[in-house]
This record gives sequence, structure tokens and C-alpha cells, in this order.
Amino acid sequence: MSLTKTNKKFKWALDFSQKSRTSASDLPSPPGYSQATNANYSESSKDTDSNLLLIKKLWDVALGPLKQVPMNLFIMYMAGNSISIFPIMMVGMLIVRPIKALFATQSTFKMVEGTQAAGQKFVYFIGNVVNILLALYKCQSMGLLPTHSSDWLAFEEPLTRVEHIGGGISML
Repeated sequence: MSLTKTNKKFKWALDFSQKSRTSASDLPSPPGYSQATNANYSESSKDTDSNLLLIKKLWDVALGPLKQVPMNLFIMYMAGNSISIFPIMMVGMLIVRPIKALFATQSTFKMVEGTQAAGQKFVYFIGNVVNILLALYKCQSMGLLPTHSSDWLAFEEPLTRVEHIGGGISML
């Protein structure tokens, strides 16, 4: 493998004049490698890897609504409690998205089978119910839910406020 020049061998020189081709079968296997265990591992590992990947993906889908709760809380805080178009649209989206997701649960989990299917569907259901409850709380804090008897009965008097507080300039 070395190139000679006037009977001197250079340390880093390669001899390309010889055409010795080695194939992959001529090379020895690395220590600890066995062809028989590799064949068994490849067949079984493909099945288990695909099953584990599918289970992980479905758990990500099932936990998706619960991962949206912090963002929904932030959106509720930023929208405020005033009755205007922006907070109404936010509350509408907070209610509509989980309800649509609950009706589409079967199509979302159509490829789920096995022992974890019921747990995944239950977690998905609970996550959407939590988001609906957050939206209902926001509606109640904005005063959009009929929580007093005067809200639906005409002969009941609405609650009267005893005190009113407002900002402004003090006139001395």
C-alpha cells in the first residue's frame, strides 16, 4: 500500500497501481455483530417501532386540547370583560372549537385500537370539556349568561347596584 520512490517508503503515500478490490463479503464483521440477530431484530423492530410511533402520535392528539388550556387562559385575560366585538369573537371561538372537536372524536381516532384507545379518547374528551368550561366561565364573567332570575322572568326586578364607582377629576 505504499508508493516507493527510489526504494524509499513514504509514510502517507498510497499505492493505487494495484487493483485489489475488496467486496463487503471479504471484510470481517465488527466485534459483537451477528447476521442472525440482525435479521430477527429488523423484522420485529419495524413492527414495534411503528406501533410505538402510532401510540405516541395518538397520545399527542389526545393531549392536544389540554395543551391549549394555557393559551386559552391567556387569550381570555387579554380579551378583557367588556362587551365588544373582539371579546365576543374570542368567546365564540373558545366555545365552537371544542364542540366541533367533540363531534369529530370518532373521525379523529378512527385508527385507534388496542388497550390505550379508551384512555386516549377519555383524555381527549376531558380536554375539550375543560376548554368549554373555560369559555362558559368567560361568558359568565362578561355577564352574557343568564345567572339571575331577572334575566329570564319579566316580572322580576333586576339587581340594583347600591354603590357606583367611577374615575374622574375631583372638584374642590
